[in-house]
Amino acid sequence: MENKSHALAAGAFMLTLAVLLVTLALWLTRDQRQYVHYELSTADAISGLQTQATVRYKGVAVGKVTHIGFDDLHPGQVLIRIAVDENAPLSPSTYAQLGYQGVTGIAHIQLDDSHGPSPRPAPGNSGMQRLPMESSPLTVLADQGMLILSKADEAANRINQLLGDDNQLRFAQALEHLNQTMLEVQQVSKSLNHSLQQRLNPALATVPALAADSQRALQALAQTSAQVGQLTHKLEAELLAPEGLMTQLHTTSANLAQIAQRFDQYTLPGVQRASSDLSLATRQMGRTMANIDANPQSLIYGSGALRPGPGEPGFVAP
Repeated sequence: MENKSHALAAGAFMLTLAVLLVTLALWLTRDQRQYVHYELSTADAISGLQTQATVRYKGVAVGKVTHIGFDDLHPGQVLIRIAVDENAPLSPSTYAQLGYQGVTGIAHIQLDDSHGPSPRPAPGNSGMQRLPMESSPLTVLADQGMLILSKADEAANRINQLLGDDNQLRFAQALEHLNQTMLEVQQVSKSLNHSLQQRLNPALATVPALAADSQRALQALAQTSAQVGQLTHKLEAELLAPEGLMTQLHTTSANLAQIAQRFDQYTLPGVQRASSDLSLATRQMGRTMANIDANPQSLIYGSGALRPGPGEPGFVAP
């Protein structure tokens, strides 16, 4: 009897200790936060999401998933109930989205705010407020996967057509034509360079000599003008001098007649010849300047007929 009493006491002690440990664990893990419950409805698959999964707002844990089932209002859609801390700063633009933790495949509910207020769905039979739920990036990528693959296959087919044998032959012919064109351009460039060196350079060499001749002609014309001016001043001095021709005209008419005869015989012919020479030189200089203005190339090629250039009628390539 004594052994049984000791065993009973030990069993009662262990049972009491276990109850105390469970109570302590529940007390230590108790959640004192107040939650606001919301519902989410989506037609997308929610693989990897389980009850007690974390609810995050902008990456911060603010609640948990309390229920996963089917939506009675919208057949074929999944109904998710979440509990969110009442202190979480949710706004009228808050929406839900399915998120995944790394590469483990464990899903959670991600809450975020859009740029503007989003319309809230009507409450369900439970009366809980519903948040709009958008498709996750992985779901969108999976939905677009077949379209992307079809586009990639179409692009590959077009690349194969572009790189076909016929197009490769056309590319080779185009490169050959391009090479021939470059050779012809080089030949034309060499021919043009030869023409410039053989024809233009000698013509340019004659330009300084022609300019020197023009300068000498202008100097001679200036000297002739100076001589005429001196002669005119001398004539005025002789006529207006106190003892000159006018004075002698007043003193004697006979001397005037002799002076007039002498002036008519010797002075006037020289003045007329000088004036005629000056007029002739002026007209020649005017014609020369007019010819240069009408045909400036005559300074290089002379006054002969010019050969037609590239693009002009009658042009023959050298």
